[in-house]
Amino acid sequence: MTLNEMTYTAAPTETFSAPSGPIPTDTTDEHAVPLVKTSPPAQLASRRDELEASGLRTRTNRLKRFGLAAGRVGATVAIFAVALLSASVIWDYYVTSPWTRDGRVRVQVASIAPQVSGQITRVDVVDNQHVHKGDVLYVIDPFDFKNALDQSRAQLVVKAADLQVKQVQARRRQALSDLAVTVEEKQLMAGSAAQAEGTFQAAQAQVSQAEINLDRTEVRSPVNGYVTNLLMRVGDYAHAGMTNVSIIDSDSYWIDGYFEETKMAHICVGDVAEARLLGYDNPVVGRVESITRGISVSDASPSTQGLPNVDPVYTWVRLAQRVPVRLKITHVPQGVPLVSGLTATVTVKEDQASDGNWFIKRMNEVRERWSDQLRGAHPRPACLADPSVVGPASSLATPTPSKPLTSEEINPGLAPGLTAPPRAEAVR
Repeated sequence: MTLNEMTYTAAPTETFSAPSGPIPTDTTDEHAVPLVKTSPPAQLASRRDELEASGLRTRTNRLKRFGLAAGRVGATVAIFAVALLSASVIWDYYVTSPWTRDGRVRVQVASIAPQVSGQITRVDVVDNQHVHKGDVLYVIDPFDFKNALDQSRAQLVVKAADLQVKQVQARRRQALSDLAVTVEEKQLMAGSAAQAEGTFQAAQAQVSQAEINLDRTEVRSPVNGYVTNLLMRVGDYAHAGMTNVSIIDSDSYWIDGYFEETKMAHICVGDVAEARLLGYDNPVVGRVESITRGISVSDASPSTQGLPNVDPVYTWVRLAQRVPVRLKITHVPQGVPLVSGLTATVTVKEDQASDGNWFIKRMNEVRERWSDQLRGAHPRPACLADPSVVGPASSLATPTPSKPLTSEEINPGLAPGLTAPPRAEAVR
């Protein structure tokens, strides 16, 4: 609205209209408003326009208020839906999904002890060195064992000669008639030959034992792995049966996940599992190999006077027991070292097809989890391992002595027959 369209009412019966000439103003006030006379019809039209504009503004304000209210309701509903969905997913992940932060990397350790005693004269390994099965770890002074082997072999020669002579004597006595030799003498000679046979066999066993003891002075690794915590040095005395070297079996790593008993219904043998080691982003992949069938029960231990020791519990709070689940490692990411004792977050995934919409699968899993919470968990069929399936057996090769010799092979030609003299080469 311009200054020419503005109206000013001086009196109830007098109306001013816009003059054709210049509008007089009060020169004493620079903000003076010119006085304009308008006709009654123009005033009514202006009033009508103002009412229509006011009505339009009212409807616009109502629409705005309705839009704001609808927006607030819609936002509230959307936030509630998102919160409910988030709560369901979080509940499923933290309460019912088969995962745990209580995982450990495990490994078999070969505790190596010498089978003979003696001073260590050579050490062929250092701490944390990788060794192969059969590699020499250290050597015990072999002098005493070589000497024992030589003595055993010398005794074997003596016993072999004695056996040969007594066997010939016994056969000769048996060939004579009862007039030439008495029955008692025949029995004595036969018994003497049998005793010589037993003494000869004992000498053979002593030679075999001496050979094995000499071979055992070289202590070898029974597995492929890493030498750990090596404190032995040259000059130490090795005692038979006392461990002095430990080898971590690099072919025996596995992961134990300690799952709450409330999540065991969702774990089956053969399921794919991921273990994220603390400090590494790429997960170690494996499969559920077995489930432990027993854990310790503290209430079963007897106390004073053999009475049962029962710990008090809160009836409104039940702490879930944790059950060890063994995972067989199938893939280790490059650059991730397996160290026994490392902690891991273990997640077991149901073994199902990878095709399909991930979101739909996830929602189905959440629905199943909620159903389990309301109606009880229903484990999948054939979740446990077949008890008739037996794992591969492990064995360790043991040293074998050389083939024992007969008395004739030891002393050839010493007693060739009943009447033939010994050959010259047999007489030393």
